[in-house]
Amino acid sequence: MLASDEDILRKAQEWKTAGRGVALATVVETWGSAPRPVGSHLVIDGEGNFLGSVSGGCVEGDVVAEALDVIEIGSRRMLEFGVADETAWRVGLSCGGRIRVYLESVDANRADLLAVFNAERAARRPCALITDVASGEQRLVRAVDLAADPMAEILDERLRLGKSDSAIWAGKELFLTFAAPPARLITIGAVHIAQALAQAAKLVGFDMTVVDPRTAFATPERFPDAQLLAEWPDAALPALRLDRYTAIALLTHDPRIDDQALVHALRADCFYIGALGSRKTHAKRLERMRGKGFSEEGLARIRAPIGLDIGADSPGEIAIAILGEVIASLRRKSLRADTEKAA
Repeated sequence: MLASDEDILRKAQEWKTAGRGVALATVVETWGSAPRPVGSHLVIDGEGNFLGSVSGGCVEGDVVAEALDVIEIGSRRMLEFGVADETAWRVGLSCGGRIRVYLESVDANRADLLAVFNAERAARRPCALITDVASGEQRLVRAVDLAADPMAEILDERLRLGKSDSAIWAGKELFLTFAAPPARLITIGAVHIAQALAQAAKLVGFDMTVVDPRTAFATPERFPDAQLLAEWPDAALPALRLDRYTAIALLTHDPRIDDQALVHALRADCFYIGALGSRKTHAKRLERMRGKGFSEEGLARIRAPIGLDIGADSPGEIAIAILGEVIASLRRKSLRADTEKAA
């Protein structure tokens, strides 16, 4: 299995802490059909051991050779690789793809920044590592410090997407490496739709948690690929620490269960809140939430009836409709609004 960026950056920190010479290679730009996306990493030690990939295998040998030189002299450099169309398929850079790879020696200061970066990621706290590719200068911006940062607007937008990328700022070429928690989907109700959602969520890389106090429904046999909490939402959700990378889908049809979860979701910064049920059922739900003091602005965050309007009928189809709406919300694209405009 291909190592994740989290694994690679953690390994860079471990190798440096162990006293090894270390270099880190990062894809900072691509053209054409490059096999690895921007932000992909390759870590190399002084003996030529490496973890990760910047090209799927076709230029790793050259990068490792350059890395050994960078480690020895403690420098950095920008590498560029391109392939003509007639040889593209053989080496993996199809359609004449090209990549730029930023290669840097990991010194003590960079190792310290990596340690903080990795710790923030492990705690599900977003942060950004900003590298000036010309000077090699780096700084770390935690989410709690984001509002006061001069790059706040661009960092906030890209942290939401969680995708590393290049940026031009104040005339400087910067590379922004983000530690954003994996998107997490919490379903309230261990129902058939949740079973299908668990399979679909795994396919797109979402973490999945199922909360349901009804032990007849919440069984490991029905949810082998999800975290399962056979508890009431009031007991389960506080420990999960709902955040801006969390989506919640209310699926039980039972206000005694769903309402508990909805209160927690509305008080948190969840990027998506969806609720199963008819418009009449939702109107009653809104009245109950108004009685608990929630504003109309807050209640407008609830997507109900849940899911994209694709005529879904079976549990599997409804799960796909829900997941599509969750992904659209994560990417901040309102498909429902687009549909209404088209109508």
